[in-house]
Amino acid sequence: MPNQNIKKLKKPSTDHIQKIINTFSRGQKNDAISKIEELIKDYPLEPLLLNISGSFHHSDGQLNTAIIRFKKALKLNSNYPEAHYNLGVTLRDLGHTQEAITSYKNALSKKNEYPDAHYNLGNAFFSLEKFDSAIEHFKSAVYFNPKHYQAYNNLGLIYKQLGKDLEAGKNFDKALIIKPDYAEATNERGVIFQNNGDLENAIKYYQKSLEINPKLADAHNNIGLAEKELNKTDNAIRSFEKALSVDPNFANAYYNLSQFKNYSFSKKQIKNMQSVLKTEDISQSNLIAINFALAAINENLGKYDNFFNYLNEGNRLRKIDLNYSFNTSKKIISIIYKIFAEGPNSIKKSLKNNNASNKRPLFILGMPRSGTSLVEQILSSHQAVYGGGELSTLMKLCLPLLESKLSNEKYANTHSEKDLILIREKYLDSLNQLNTSEFIISDKTPANFQYIGIILSIFPNAKIIHLKRDPRATCWSIYKSKWSGNGYGFSYNMDDLVGYYGLYSKLMNFWHEKFPGKIYDICYEDLTTNQEDETRNLLEYCELDWDEKCLNFHKNKRAVKTASSMQVREKMYQGSSDAWRKYEAHIKPLINGLEPYLKK
Repeated sequence: MPNQNIKKLKKPSTDHIQKIINTFSRGQKNDAISKIEELIKDYPLEPLLLNISGSFHHSDGQLNTAIIRFKKALKLNSNYPEAHYNLGVTLRDLGHTQEAITSYKNALSKKNEYPDAHYNLGNAFFSLEKFDSAIEHFKSAVYFNPKHYQAYNNLGLIYKQLGKDLEAGKNFDKALIIKPDYAEATNERGVIFQNNGDLENAIKYYQKSLEINPKLADAHNNIGLAEKELNKTDNAIRSFEKALSVDPNFANAYYNLSQFKNYSFSKKQIKNMQSVLKTEDISQSNLIAINFALAAINENLGKYDNFFNYLNEGNRLRKIDLNYSFNTSKKIISIIYKIFAEGPNSIKKSLKNNNASNKRPLFILGMPRSGTSLVEQILSSHQAVYGGGELSTLMKLCLPLLESKLSNEKYANTHSEKDLILIREKYLDSLNQLNTSEFIISDKTPANFQYIGIILSIFPNAKIIHLKRDPRATCWSIYKSKWSGNGYGFSYNMDDLVGYYGLYSKLMNFWHEKFPGKIYDICYEDLTTNQEDETRNLLEYCELDWDEKCLNFHKNKRAVKTASSMQVREKMYQGSSDAWRKYEAHIKPLINGLEPYLKK
């Protein structure tokens, strides 16, 4: 007994510990766990052994046992950063994110120069959408370990989600310099190229990622999206199917296939989608995608009750996912009224053009699904016009400015000249970065209707084309769509949609009063019934010579990103504005709510 007590006071042999670790590394997990537990009996006061035991159990999937071991280690030594860190990793794996954050912070309080603790703390904040905190810790991870490629990659993912593609691309590039065979970062670099209209490089990077990892379903899916933009329908379908062959539960691939009306889903595919819905650990985004996919399938089959069951559920979940509040939209619009209440001269127009841009923006705006994509397709068929698509730059510049005024309404009716110059220069710079020689660039961002006042303040001679369409057709088409990104939060609830349409309608009336003759209205229904005359009038407003190609817009080979990408490649057709009628019984709240905005 005396000898045993003396033994317990000694440190275990480092060589002995390493042999046990090597045993575990060779895959002999049970043997290693047994040996480390025996050693703990001999040295019960040694936290290192308890930490190793916890790591073994964690790796073996015994998470609760691992937690017990880590906590015992910390009871013996509360200043043990590795045990705090490992406890955090295990808690996170169990879904206890807040507790994990506490453990990571405890680890960093004992050892701030701990790259992996910063990295995992960043991941935890990222999952909670606390982006500023996540960025801070990812940056700390690469500061203490400049070769931490995962941290660079995740910085890229955050910046991508925030719409900061330039910063995202830089961080993906840094990750790939460190680890050139990093399939996930290679794929994400492709996404940034695609976001900026460079489909050639996008596809090249997607293909490269698949050379590294042929089972990367996301890369197959992204190739499909790029091919869809290029109107390579058959190729796109094959790519989405490849994504599903790699991962039969890949929700976005099902959704993307469901957008091809002529695609025939097998019974097996439909059954699998229904099974995915019942999966306990399914993510919110996958749940939404599958509901929208099944909605589209049932609509094509004429099973309208099923269609609306899935559609309404998808919309309900999407609204929750975005945490949208109609009141926020109301407040933003109210700030806009205050800024321009005094009239068009309330913001100075005499701004110096410090930007050497030779590009001229042409703004196409209105409600989504009102015909903005069609008009851009027509205009971009003209030899002098480049179709820029939905250039989110202006919105990204203006919206934070408006949101800042929500908390300081004392200054809600002012904009500084400095702010406006900055917006203009950054916007023009974004146009200069587009790979095009055309002088005129269309910006088809529907939400820009909110910023008409700012547009005309910084570009007094700007051409602004406003699309109008039957509100019932517009709002029905919006409601049945799953939009990419985090915008259009109003789309997923009929009451919100009616309310937002009201805000839009009244604001457009306001702009017409404040800026008479500066906004060109074009009616979607008039355009589809009288194509040539309306096209000639449109070109005349834009100060463009007649170009016969504008009548044959469907032959335009440009890439199209929007939800209307397939429709704008078809000849002009009439009657789409009446499509809502066969669903009237299911969308009564929408139809009744829009009654005040119908033409009398």
